[in-house]
Amino acid sequence: MANDDGLLAVGGDLSPERLLLAYKNGIFPWFNDDALILWWSPDPRMVLFPDKVKISKSMRKELRSDKFRLTQDTCFEKVMEHCAKVERSGQQGTWITPEMKMAYTDLHHKKIARSYEVWEEGQLVGGLYGVDLGHVFCGESMFSLRPNASKYAFIKMVQELQQKRYRLIDCQVHTDHLESLGAELIPRNRFMEILQGQLGTGE
Repeated sequence: MANDDGLLAVGGDLSPERLLLAYKNGIFPWFNDDALILWWSPDPRMVLFPDKVKISKSMRKELRSDKFRLTQDTCFEKVMEHCAKVERSGQQGTWITPEMKMAYTDLHHKKIARSYEVWEEGQLVGGLYGVDLGHVFCGESMFSLRPNASKYAFIKMVQELQQKRYRLIDCQVHTDHLESLGAELIPRNRFMEILQGQLGTGE
């Protein structure tokens, strides 16, 4: 029932129960601070199959070095705050509103929303966060205060999820950055088949 842009519904709330139900059915919220909540299910869908991640030679060197240190779920709210401040081409403001921060922090307390943090000399310099459905990780946003810091977090996360036999990482919509890391567009119906094959429908 989504329109050509993927918009499916308007309104509702960001309760943990509604958010989890939405993600399990391939739907995510994305809106500006002054707008009603917009719910999206784009077609095609940008995803990364973990075994297709692309790692450049320079990043392989970065991964082998001890320049960065990776942690998980140690400062979820700080990661969201940094992601909200990132300037993005063609976009004014941020969809990571105070309401969003509260909602995803609630999910984090329920161990559903997770963060990966990158540190350099004791300083938080990069990271990402998303919703972990078990076998599918729905990436929400990432940030980098040092070159390659967000790539480091992303690749490390993908490698971990590959070892845990996750089916895919949901990247939602196309960006050149994600494509450079191996993400690809697939039809929404294929995405839903993978998602519901792991999770069931409307759990």
